[in-house]
Amino acid sequence: MSPRRWRWARFSGAAAVLAAIVWRLGTGPFRDGLRAVDARVLALALGIGVVTTVCCAWRWTVVARGLGIELSLPAAVAAYYRSIFLNLTLPGGVVGDVHRGVRHGRDAGDVGRGLRAVAWERGSGQVVQGLLTLVVLLVLPSPVRTVAVPVAIGVAGATIGAVLLVDRARPRGRSRWARARRGVARDVRAGLLGRGALPVVALTSALVVLGHALTFLVAARAAGVSAPPAQMLPLALLAMLGMVVPGIAGWGPREGATAWVFGAAGLGADHGVATAVVYGVMALVAALPGALVLLGARLDPPLRALVAGAKTDGVADA
Repeated sequence: MSPRRWRWARFSGAAAVLAAIVWRLGTGPFRDGLRAVDARVLALALGIGVVTTVCCAWRWTVVARGLGIELSLPAAVAAYYRSIFLNLTLPGGVVGDVHRGVRHGRDAGDVGRGLRAVAWERGSGQVVQGLLTLVVLLVLPSPVRTVAVPVAIGVAGATIGAVLLVDRARPRGRSRWARARRGVARDVRAGLLGRGALPVVALTSALVVLGHALTFLVAARAAGVSAPPAQMLPLALLAMLGMVVPGIAGWGPREGATAWVFGAAGLGADHGVATAVVYGVMALVAALPGALVLLGARLDPPLRALVAGAKTDGVADA
């Protein structure tokens, strides 16, 4: 399938999900969600967003440094805010990440390496999110607890296979697969496992997941859901997995996943949709500093200068 057809397929799928929700539940849950948003909710969204964005930016600097391209934390925070805003407002859901990788790669003199740094940074965060979700599903009751054990076994097997792949990749063989395997192993060793990178990647990723889960809990409470946090946390993590699927500026899969999770848990699909709407508004508000980065030159200093500054600092520290 061509990229253009794939984009239309994703757009059509997200639109179909929204249409199905409106057909089954009406527009009431959407209105309820919008009415539930107040100044306190928006302030919490901004505050939590600062923490999660700084953690993401820190993770990015560590991975990029492991791959051999320097990036200062201030530059990473500004670029990450811009990336999140673009991801939420443009079709596809990954435009901001591509822009972030290309721009950093150009300023660092290696576009390919810049894109790989972004890919590994985002990928590692999603792996940690998946593992944390699995752990919570194994410990706390949820609508899918019965399938958590076989999924855990599958994840353990895949992890062992990945470790063996990285460990046994050696500079031999000239096939495309051999070269790709060596490249992946080299990036994982340098970007994710080298020089204390793994603790930082794991910690920052866990904080990001917890921050998003907290945002979801705030959204659920604002939407009128009074279930205890122990019951809501698995639902939040399950719904967040659905949010990984690109939609229409974030809409579609998020509402569908949350409606299903809440319905399966007996909390009402309408409350799930209202929660998803509040969460979507909170996510957009948390990303608004990215619009300022786009519009204000003073808030978006040249990345090249900041990269150079990071390199100078590294030489001075040595």
